[in-house]
Amino acid sequence: MVSNGADQPLDDFVRELVRDDAANERFGGRVQTRFPPEPNGYLHIGHAKAITLDFELAKEFGGVCNLRFDDTNPDTEDTAFVDGILEDLDWLGYQPNGEPLYASDYFEQLYDWAEHLVSQGLAYVDDQDAETISQQRGGFGQPGTESPFRSRTVEENLELFRKMRDGAFDEGTRVLRAKIDMQHENMQLRDPVMYRIRHEPHHRTGNRWHIYPTYDWAHGQSDAIEGVTHSLCTLEFDSHRALYDWYLTQLPLPGDTPRQTEFARLELTHTVTSKRRLAALVQDGIVDGWDDPRMPTLRGLRRRGYPAAAIKEFCSYIGVSRANSRHQIELLESFVRQHLNATAQRKMAVLEPMRLVITNWPDGQIDEVEVVNNPENSDDGTRFVPFTGELFIEQDDFRADPPPKYFRLTPGREVRLRGAYFVTCTGFDVDEVGNPTTVYATYDPETRGGNAPNGRKVKSTMHWVSAQHAVSGSVALYERLFAAEVPGNETGDPMDDLEPNSVTRLENCMFEPSLADLAPGEVVQFERLGYFAHDPRTPLLFHRTVGLRDEWARIQQRG
Repeated sequence: MVSNGADQPLDDFVRELVRDDAANERFGGRVQTRFPPEPNGYLHIGHAKAITLDFELAKEFGGVCNLRFDDTNPDTEDTAFVDGILEDLDWLGYQPNGEPLYASDYFEQLYDWAEHLVSQGLAYVDDQDAETISQQRGGFGQPGTESPFRSRTVEENLELFRKMRDGAFDEGTRVLRAKIDMQHENMQLRDPVMYRIRHEPHHRTGNRWHIYPTYDWAHGQSDAIEGVTHSLCTLEFDSHRALYDWYLTQLPLPGDTPRQTEFARLELTHTVTSKRRLAALVQDGIVDGWDDPRMPTLRGLRRRGYPAAAIKEFCSYIGVSRANSRHQIELLESFVRQHLNATAQRKMAVLEPMRLVITNWPDGQIDEVEVVNNPENSDDGTRFVPFTGELFIEQDDFRADPPPKYFRLTPGREVRLRGAYFVTCTGFDVDEVGNPTTVYATYDPETRGGNAPNGRKVKSTMHWVSAQHAVSGSVALYERLFAAEVPGNETGDPMDDLEPNSVTRLENCMFEPSLADLAPGEVVQFERLGYFAHDPRTPLLFHRTVGLRDEWARIQQRG
């Protein structure tokens, strides 16, 4: 049973609905859901909420969940997206019921049912273009205008529809529309388009078809073919439900028809999840691809180091509601941080190196100092890190003229080097413009392990890397891709709120030697710096996953 993070079973209006249906023996007590992505892009964080709901709901009620690709638009779909969606679903830890299904598997049945509607006088071929049809639909509170082709005979409609299928007409010259009610207050019922002409090859059916069903026509019927009981959609499909039900009631379907229920989609601050916008970011070169670590795609989040378990826990925590809302991205980051704090090993890395020379260190001596891998998990044990008389420390960890309350290394001050010794700064070198280049210090041999035998205290503990043993690499530091909490809220265009400096790349960073053997994709905590993921394609490139500070806790404290 999934919980909301407080060891309580999830409960919401969707689960209550399914529970009532099961109790009333609707659908014979069966529960079958489906996750129906369109393969015209990669999955994003919003899809993760739908996935967890569809699959976990089926699991809780002893049912099954299908994966069905709604591949009804040959212009935008690609097998690369199909493969990517399968990879993302597997990464989240979900396996669909049986092999993946496709709406294109049902094109023949959908066509036969469309002919059935035509033969019943419930659909007709319209020769008008898309713009004219849109204008004639009117608007909310405005009447629609019936097409001059609405009164065609059944025989004429069947003949034209069959010619459409055979490729006899050019694109845009004809469509098949349902004949419902051009004055209906629900705009979706004003004679919606069911088929359009497209002389484009389909990624699965090739050049077999010259007409393709619209989403609204294919979706509910695909649910019915598969035996779906509960069709869960986000709230933008609320007005489509009447059309979903209308189609199903006009067809000779055996048994109960599926039930569509809508829930609020997942929206995050500083984030855009529109596939069209995400595709534009890629096509315009603003990001490096769909898996750029700044992207909210599951591929991007995985490359950045977000654990699948943390994403699922976040989706369970925010729950399912009937009203749209926007969650703080810091809340998601908090789940990521909590998960990594318990699982990620600690390592030492110096991102902006400065040399530290210990002047009283014995020539040629190499110590192997023992440090804890993860203080939150004793089972992770310890490791040994080489320590020598020449080290790298962070530039920010030394100040020749320190500001107030600066407790790190400065002339005459003693600090602790993590797991090693106490050192006291004795001097420093500068370059031609006065910037420190090398710091000098002495160490106290009695403080091995970072503890003073006489109990004296220091106010700062610093990380370090042995210069002799360091391996060099690079890191990518990220800011929000969109500066505004709600991108486009002021101007209407989210692209106006792009953060121009959303990534900083640091080269010639210095890492402890064990990082050279880190597995691709593994996430570690760089001591004092944050959590970093080893890039799956580029050795010794690390993406900062999240920082150490819990921004969500700070937001809550602010009220």
